[in-house]
Amino acid sequence: MSACRGLARAARRRVPRLTRPYSDQPELGDRPLRTFEDWTQLQLKRAESIYSPTTAPIASSRTLSNSADAVRRPVPNATVSSLLAAGAHFGHSSTRMNPNFIPYAYGVRAQSTIIDLDHTVPLLRRAANLVRAVAFAGGQILFIGTRPDLRQIVKSAAGRIGKQGYYISDRWIPGTLTNTAELFTPQVAAETLSTPDLVILLNPLTNLTCIRECALAHVPTIGIIDSDADPRIVMYPIPANDESPQTAEIVAGILSIAGREGLALRMEEEVMKEESEQNDADDEFWDQVEVERAAEAVEDLEKEKWIDAEPDPEQSDEEPFEFEEQPSGQAIRLLKYIH
Repeated sequence: MSACRGLARAARRRVPRLTRPYSDQPELGDRPLRTFEDWTQLQLKRAESIYSPTTAPIASSRTLSNSADAVRRPVPNATVSSLLAAGAHFGHSSTRMNPNFIPYAYGVRAQSTIIDLDHTVPLLRRAANLVRAVAFAGGQILFIGTRPDLRQIVKSAAGRIGKQGYYISDRWIPGTLTNTAELFTPQVAAETLSTPDLVILLNPLTNLTCIRECALAHVPTIGIIDSDADPRIVMYPIPANDESPQTAEIVAGILSIAGREGLALRMEEEVMKEESEQNDADDEFWDQVEVERAAEAVEDLEKEKWIDAEPDPEQSDEEPFEFEEQPSGQAIRLLKYIH
């Protein structure tokens, strides 16, 4: 037993002094920890200071609630920090990276592709400008997210746009755009406008049939493209992590807010147009009233001038009109008979 203790002491002495942990207890000084009891006391003290029962649960609950609120609250603008917090930069394994995705890849770490968010932010802003323009023109916007964790996201995003927003959360029915007469009745296909003006896909690889139909129907598409997908499958790709619901919520929130802004601009323009038409109608009405008043004033003035110019027979100095011809014989006999 004494021989074992001696070997342990010799092994501890062979450890360099700089590699030994130092104690932060004032009573032990600034000397290294020499015994296992000192090491145990140090670990217990650190655990008590870090995981205090009065502060640790409160701090963790506040952190979780703040992060959850930040994710649920849509942001109007895309920033690298918000995308990093949502994990949008995490891609798939480097062995699964699509060759066409290389321009959007930042590098490889731990055999996983890291997406370059410096490319994601401008592409997301471009997509937001497109959604704003489509909503401003009165187009119909369709959100598609067929995973269970994306159902509430697409529903909320479509609700922000109002009557111009639609969503599909279960699955895409093949033939919705290319075979409407067989899928629905010919009367419904003829009377109902079933082709959207813009389609936004939060999980495009699961909805490749929808992408093909949109291409055949000439409908522009926006999609979240991960490192294992070809960015050319959609018209406006957004390179990001397509398996993160936080990333999908940020992207859908930014695009839906842009659509709401376009709708607000459209309503404002309609109000201004109605006001302009009303002002033009009022101006035309009052111009017509002024013309009629001017015509009446001219007519009254002409009547006054005509009355002033008419002669008065009682005050006239002119001699009465006399016939120059001599009266006839019949007229002379009549005058004699009267006298």
